[in-house]
Amino acid sequence: MTSPNHDNPAILARNLKLTLGEGPAAVEILRGIDLTVPRGQTLALLGPSGSGKSSLMAVLTGLERATSGALQVAGADFEAMSEDALALARRGRIGIVLQAFHLLPTMTAQENVATPLELAGEADAWARAAAELQAVGLGHRLTHYPAQLSGGEQQRVAIARAIAPRPALIFADEPTGNLDGSTGSAIIEALFSRRAQTGATLIIITHDKSLAGMCDRVVTMADGVIASDSKAT
Repeated sequence: MTSPNHDNPAILARNLKLTLGEGPAAVEILRGIDLTVPRGQTLALLGPSGSGKSSLMAVLTGLERATSGALQVAGADFEAMSEDALALARRGRIGIVLQAFHLLPTMTAQENVATPLELAGEADAWARAAAELQAVGLGHRLTHYPAQLSGGEQQRVAIARAIAPRPALIFADEPTGNLDGSTGSAIIEALFSRRAQTGATLIIITHDKSLAGMCDRVVTMADGVIASDSKAT
């Protein structure tokens, strides 16, 4: 397992703020976030609905721009980039696993994993997709479509798709939210196993304190700020 590297952190955020709307209708979503995440660390982001967890993830992944503040992700200055440059910077740096699997229904499992690799210009996209699916226990499901897969199998495909490009960071937003307990446990085992093998930094957004306890570090949010930041117990 890769130990966290405190030099050249995966994420360096300073005084991040996010305000939606203008004038009297403006709502402050993030109210000054300072966060440093070493490379190779596993971090759980806890907090009730409306605390700002998903908004922070959107900013950290470059899907939403902070209103103000400084943000470096995997060595790239996200706040200084144009939208086109930001899209290119995300590619290969960041993998995302969501509660809703977001697989393309007209593509097989292998196509769902290989297509983003092909679009990124990877020459061995199909072989890498097959190998990644094999690594998450789906070597026998390469030609199956999402509708032919169980929920747990679909999430395994989503994990394979996120990890196949070997991103520096993996974000997982309630990755077991649509799964039963035993299936969810197997998915988390697969996610942590592949993260350890690739050395990526993993940030999990969750309400599950037992899942958070599996991480190196737990950051709890409340009302758009970090309320606590500690090692998992």
